[in-house]
Amino acid sequence: MNKLLFFAHLRDEAGHESVEIDAAGKTVAELKRMVAEKYGVQKLDSSMTAINEEFASNEEVIKEGDTIAFIPPVSGG
Repeated sequence: MNKLLFFAHLRDEAGHESVEIDAAGKTVAELKRMVAEKYGVQKLDSSMTAINEEFASNEEVIKEGDTIAFIPPVSGG
């Protein structure tokens, strides 16, 4: 199993701060599609993804036990 963490407005869209899901063997891009369908989270393409606290590309493969965080872009002034 893998733990998914949602931050900022993504947490509101998902309705959860974190969820457990079986994502081992999937790429980050595949996981983003799955999360968008299952939890209704939009705009994951513009969000950064971290695996075990290190930024990851869409091509990176998720391993059993990894923690994946979705971090939306931040703007400020």
